[in-house]
Amino acid sequence: MNGVNVHNDGNRGSAWRLLAMPNARRTLAVFGAGVIALSVWSSHPTEGAAVPQLDTIRVGIFMNTSKYALNTATATFSSTGGMKVGMRLPSSVVPMFVSGSDETVRFTMDDYKPIVLETTDYLAATAVVKRLKALGGSGMMIGLNDARGKVYQISEGSYATAAAAGAAGDKWLKDGTIAGYAGKAAKADLMGPLHLESGMIFASKNEAVAAAQKLAASGIEAYAAIKQSGTAAGVYTVLLGSESDQAALSALGTKAQQAESGLSPTPTDPKSLYVLIRDDYTTAESVSKPPASLYSVPLTGAKLWLETTADTGIKLAERYGRSYRGAFEVSGLGNRMAVVNEVPFEQYISAVVGAEMPASWPAEALKAQAVAARTYALYQGFGFQIAHVVDTTLSQAYGGIGSEKAATIAAVEATQGEVAMYGGKVINTVFSSSAGGFTADAQEIWGSSFDYLKSVQSPDTSSENGLYKWYRVVTPNNLVGYIREDLLEDSGQKSAGGQAVLRVKSAGTKVRPIPLVQDTVPVVDTVNAGALVVSLEKVTQSNEMSWVRGTYSAAELLKLTQGKLSKPIAGPIRTLEISKQGPSGRPTEITANGQALSVKTPDAFRSAFGGLPSTLFKIDETARLTIAGSGGATTEKPADGSAMYILGGDGKKQELTAPNYFIVNGSGTVRAATKEPEFRFVGSGNGHGVGLSQYGARGLAGLGYDYKYIMQYYYKDAKIVKE
Repeated sequence: MNGVNVHNDGNRGSAWRLLAMPNARRTLAVFGAGVIALSVWSSHPTEGAAVPQLDTIRVGIFMNTSKYALNTATATFSSTGGMKVGMRLPSSVVPMFVSGSDETVRFTMDDYKPIVLETTDYLAATAVVKRLKALGGSGMMIGLNDARGKVYQISEGSYATAAAAGAAGDKWLKDGTIAGYAGKAAKADLMGPLHLESGMIFASKNEAVAAAQKLAASGIEAYAAIKQSGTAAGVYTVLLGSESDQAALSALGTKAQQAESGLSPTPTDPKSLYVLIRDDYTTAESVSKPPASLYSVPLTGAKLWLETTADTGIKLAERYGRSYRGAFEVSGLGNRMAVVNEVPFEQYISAVVGAEMPASWPAEALKAQAVAARTYALYQGFGFQIAHVVDTTLSQAYGGIGSEKAATIAAVEATQGEVAMYGGKVINTVFSSSAGGFTADAQEIWGSSFDYLKSVQSPDTSSENGLYKWYRVVTPNNLVGYIREDLLEDSGQKSAGGQAVLRVKSAGTKVRPIPLVQDTVPVVDTVNAGALVVSLEKVTQSNEMSWVRGTYSAAELLKLTQGKLSKPIAGPIRTLEISKQGPSGRPTEITANGQALSVKTPDAFRSAFGGLPSTLFKIDETARLTIAGSGGATTEKPADGSAMYILGGDGKKQELTAPNYFIVNGSGTVRAATKEPEFRFVGSGNGHGVGLSQYGARGLAGLGYDYKYIMQYYYKDAKIVKE
């Protein structure tokens, strides 16, 4: 970031804040969220430049943009102190209504949704909603009143077009999701964003709801709604229909005039915004429980604003039920719902520090994290179209009020306003969990060089404290895997190659593919008490400092890379080797079968191989080996599964046919090899490894270094500057 955003949140009492910068040019921008921001960009930054500040920061919780997509069909809010809900305009917030204490208020987009079921059977309706959720859908259960009495209408998802909604609805019907329930249609009906204006105006929501129910009883689809025009306060009205095409809307208008002689439906005013109100039983625990109010927000134009005075904040059910300080904005973006939390900046940093680093860690490490998090957020600018940052590690983890701890709040308060700068600019204070002993140079991760992001040693070993050791062993079935140390004991015997022979202590002991308990991953083997296994090596349980992934067959590895490379690997993988490395030892080029893998940046190697913890790794090609011959000559065995023979002491030649065999080198180290190509990744660190290492900060703080030293250690020649 090369300047400062000066922010006003729409006439809600925040003062303009302008920090002077030399040689600056000023531009005024109105962002899509109705947030006015004055950006001051320095064309010639100097060491004396003012420290950028934000009063509040906008955090994207759900968004649909080219940089970030996390979508939800609904957003469910509540607060112990109730919420004020209004329509947010560029200049002000127009009040709409006030929710009660702990009242559930739900929002969805007024878009296209397939109706997969209409039934008077509450239990049948709830079963379909649960079934949709189990299959990855998002069912919504709306209560209607018509000639049949109480009717429960189940819609699914949130779609920008009628075609997309229709295809989704047909899919749910076709796969039998709702088979056997009364009201099932052969083809899904659609709910759409087209409505007619009734012309009725009411003083309260209850009056509008009653009028809509009366029309519904006469066979006219009608809903209470809030109408907002210009800067005037919203009024309650009734809208007719929820159609997906103009023909259906026209037919509804004719039907309404015939049913109610005094009714003259007209098209909705394009200069006004309408928010429909429906009875939502999706979150009701039983038929006797009152429904929540569901507000359908237009895809464009409308921005609803929610705030509370309660210290407990606002709870958002769809985001793990977390509660947040500040306020929320609900709008449409990229044809989907956008939910943004606007929160006081320093309170945001307190929650980030608590989400990113355990509060039990040394205070100086927490302070370093606070400065890094504050600087990083300022560096991003308005990086996500209508938000500065998002709440995941794509920006930095943010868990709302639940992430705030006394120690993290103290760290933020102790460093309030402090940021890291280099050459007069706020720097990109990227950080990761563990550097694995050496941080990465930015060049070897992203292909871009920063003077302050260079490779340094990092004391990251504290993540291994108290963890079990694991033995990599050969089982009686000639299989190779890991057994935890407490499940083994020394038998006092040695193998023919001189390796320790261990005895299994418990019946049904699982031999795992990596040194970590993973109940969802198939085991390599199971051995019983008393069985003898040969120890190949002893390692620490996989953690942020050291880890193992694999072993993968050639076919499994090829499948992992599918869709992750700009140019797919041709044919089966026979060899996989690191051909170029950066300053920290991380690969900047990897070849498969002698051809360089096509990735956008070296950091993409992590996802290319199934989500490796870091790129600081070595590749164990189990089928490749070098054979020493007479006179010092060596032969490279091709990794193609070709036949191998050994010469016995009696001079007889014998082919190795087992899938696994074991080789002893000149120093007595045994290596597990395979006939067919297989691959293991043995690595260190967790994350991209650039900038501050969180475990490294913990290590330095434990050695007595303060937060400024820690920051300047990981960000070379940076200055810690305060307003």
